[in-house]
Amino acid sequence: MQTSLSLRAASKRFGAGPTGVTALAGVDLDIEPGTLTAVMGPSGSGKSTLLHLAAGLDLPTSGDVVIGGRSVVGLDDDALTALRREQVGVVFQSFNLVPSLTALENVQLPALLAGREPERQRIRDLLDDLGIAGLGARRPHELSGGQQQRFAIARALAHRPAIVLADEPTGALDTATSLDVQEILVAQAAAGQAIVVVTHDPVVAARAERVVLLRDGRIGGDLPRTDAAEIAQRMLQVAR
Repeated sequence: MQTSLSLRAASKRFGAGPTGVTALAGVDLDIEPGTLTAVMGPSGSGKSTLLHLAAGLDLPTSGDVVIGGRSVVGLDDDALTALRREQVGVVFQSFNLVPSLTALENVQLPALLAGREPERQRIRDLLDDLGIAGLGARRPHELSGGQQQRFAIARALAHRPAIVLADEPTGALDTATSLDVQEILVAQAAAGQAIVVVTHDPVVAARAERVVLLRDGRIGGDLPRTDAAEIAQRMLQVAR
């Protein structure tokens, strides 16, 4: 089976010489279709850098990143943009909704940019599951932060990308909505999508079947599904 995402000795260094910083150092990681993986680590561990490389938003300094079977190394800007548009869905902490579009138009946008007709029934089902079905005509500034986050999640899932990368997707949500979002991510993974969630919350990570722990730009642990208490304990060990 082809992996949705592969990192092979992937490293990222910012700056040169003695003042340079290595944010990711030779990481090997495979993400399979139909899986939900949580990525955790203390501040500065390399989570954001890994997310940017996995999304094709940045390129490795060395090593390789393969998204949906295609290496990002050597791609020009147009090819990289097309790969991201077709294969990757991203949920950003800052939502990144287009302010001039309605919330529904934001959800439909990835498909339209790829030259495809949006899957309208899928979008309706997602919005209904997320509790925002009646808000599609509003612009982002007319929505609360939690509502914007839910539309951002729907946008990332709607066009069925090979991999969905979510940066703290429940961070702006109340407890009940957070649980709804977790259920949706679990269901989408069960339906065949590869989901990667970057989170600080052991309760959220406990819903994943795998928890990857980062420390100083390297993988410091790779846990099978376990409970929140065990994840929190391992996080403390990694942080020390």
